[in-house]
Amino acid sequence: MVAFSRIAVALLVHLLSLTAAAQEKPKIYLGASSKTLGYSPLWVAEKKGFFDQQGLDVQLVLLRGVPMTVQALAAGSLHFGSGGPEPYIEASERGLDFVVTGGIINGIAQFLIAGKNYKSYEDLRGATFGTASLTGGTITALREALKLKGFEYPRDYKLLIIAGGSSANLAALQSGQIAATTVAVPLNYAAEESGLNIIGRLSEGIPHSQTNAFVTRRSWAEKNRPVMVRFMKAMVLTFRWMFENRDAAVDFLSKEMQLKPLHARKGWEFYTQNRFWPPDGDVTLEGLKTNIRIYAEQTGAKGPLPDTGKYVDQSYLREALKEIDKR
Repeated sequence: MVAFSRIAVALLVHLLSLTAAAQEKPKIYLGASSKTLGYSPLWVAEKKGFFDQQGLDVQLVLLRGVPMTVQALAAGSLHFGSGGPEPYIEASERGLDFVVTGGIINGIAQFLIAGKNYKSYEDLRGATFGTASLTGGTITALREALKLKGFEYPRDYKLLIIAGGSSANLAALQSGQIAATTVAVPLNYAAEESGLNIIGRLSEGIPHSQTNAFVTRRSWAEKNRPVMVRFMKAMVLTFRWMFENRDAAVDFLSKEMQLKPLHARKGWEFYTQNRFWPPDGDVTLEGLKTNIRIYAEQTGAKGPLPDTGKYVDQSYLREALKEIDKR
C-alpha cells in the first residue's frame, strides 16, 4: 500500500511538472498567407530561436491567402493571423473581436513591371494590367499610382484577374496576355534580369500603408497577456537581429526563401532601408489610416472614418519594449 502511494505521488509530481512545463511553453499557432521575403521575419523568429527564447512553441501554419487565415483565426484554429488589415477590419465590423498588435510589412513593396515593348507609363495607356483581385491594398495602390500619371479606370486601361499570384502574372506578362502587372520585392529584380521593364513603385500612389500586420482575438489576448508580451518581445528581437546582422540575415533569407544571394541582399536592403520591416515591431498608424480609408471606399461606408484605435492595441508591444530595454 505504501509502495502504491509512493508510485501515485511520483506520478502526480510528474504530471504536475508536465503541466507546469506546458504552461511555461504554450503552443501558439500563427497563420501566414504566403512564404515570401516580406513575410520572412516569421520564419526568422521560428527557425533562429526567438520564439523559443521567450518560452513559446510557435507553429507556423501556411495558408492560401488572407481570407482563409481570417476564417481560421475566427474559428479558433489560430492564435495569431497575419496579412493585410482590410479583411480583419471587415471582420471586426461584422462583430468579431479582432485586434492588430504589431506590424510585419509597413509599406507597399510592389513594383509595376511591363513587357519589353513598354518603357514608360504613357506606353501603357489603353493596355491590360494583370491583378490578383479587384479589391485590396495592392490594386488600390496601383490605381492611385496610375491616377497620378493621368490614367482613369476603365477609360485608360483594363484589369484582368489572373489566379495564382505573382508567378502566374509574370507568366501572363511574358506570354503577352497582359502588358503589365505588379510584383513584390525581390521578384522585381528577377523580372528586370529577364528583360522586363520596371515602370515604377506603387508607393508613388500610396506612400503610407500597413501592408501586413499581426492580428489576434482581443478576448484571447486579454486572457493571455503574458503570452502576448512574450510573443511581441520575440518579434521585436527578430526584427532587431535582422537589421543588425546583414550577412547572417541575407544568408538565412537566401536559403529559407530560396532566393539568389544577390536578390536576398537587395531585398534585405530594400526592406531595412525603407523600414518596411519595423525595427520596433510596431504598426504605422499613418499607414493604417490608409487601410481604413481603402476599406471604407470599397464597402461604401458613410460618415467619418473610424480612429485607428478601434482596431489596434499597442499595449502588449509597449510592455514588451519596456522589458527589452530594461536589459
